Amino acid sequence: MIITECIERVAKKLERAGLSFGHGTDNPSDEAAWLVLHAVGAPLDGSFDRWEQELGERQLARVERLLEARCSSRRPLAYLIGTARFAGLEFEVDENVLVPRSPLAELILEQFRPWADPERINRVLDMCTGSGCIAIATAVYLPGAKVDAADISEAALAVADRNRQRHRLAGRVSLIRSDLFRSVAECRYDLIVSNPPYVPVASMADLPQEYRAEPGLGLVSGADGLDAVLSILVDAPRFLSEHGVLVCEVGESAERLQACLPGVSFIWLEFEHGGSGVFVLDRAQLAEAHDEVAGLIRERMNVV
Repeated sequence: MIITECIERVAKKLERAGLSFGHGTDNPSDEAAWLVLHAVGAPLDGSFDRWEQELGERQLARVERLLEARCSSRRPLAYLIGTARFAGLEFEVDENVLVPRSPLAELILEQFRPWADPERINRVLDMCTGSGCIAIATAVYLPGAKVDAADISEAALAVADRNRQRHRLAGRVSLIRSDLFRSVAECRYDLIVSNPPYVPVASMADLPQEYRAEPGLGLVSGADGLDAVLSILVDAPRFLSEHGVLVCEVGESAERLQACLPGVSFIWLEFEHGGSGVFVLDRAQLAEAHDEVAGLIRERMNVV
């Protein structure tokens, strides 16, 4: 059996199994290609071109074992193989971190243009860093910047540490254990980027099993999914330089956030390769929105 035939066969089995996709791929054909190429030890960076190569017995056996594990466990493929790609880079992942899949990768590859001037980005904060993929990719594509990566989870930071070692960035990427900004030292960042939890607690039970395999700490943020992002909005101005910007992903909670804060001039980004729910605000816009955000937080605290 050649690789293209194997991929086609695996794709059909993945589709028949009724799996959910969205952790690095969004369809059974792409996931089958990822699975087979990993099983045969082929590169996953787009350079592979030996599609007519025949698979040996051991390679076929590895494909079958991985396919069976994916179908029976319904865990994301990234967890089964221990790695995922993001912004053209490979990262270690496990069940302590979300599988990298943010549309922020597209923005990182563009060095955050046009929303920030790459030449003026010297210090970056990645809030809710998880595996460290956003922080590390930012450091790779902004080689003149120092990046702080914050997360509340000690287990997630351990994964992030291994990833910064993998990419030889321990000298430019610092890890901070913090509940949002609580333990972040006073500093003026030119860029704060965040993919915080934004799923309403009641929605977790309705998610496919693949998503429920991920750490709830990285997904759930209160009754409506807005607890974390509101806290980020109210605190971010204190940590931004005069020309600094906040880039934040809130996914499915975008409409709820806009409805709760009608006076805030969110700039919602569009992406060439898909994805939504990412906004940009500069320091002046955040400062202007502060009273409205703070007032909403107080109202929510008083709700029984």
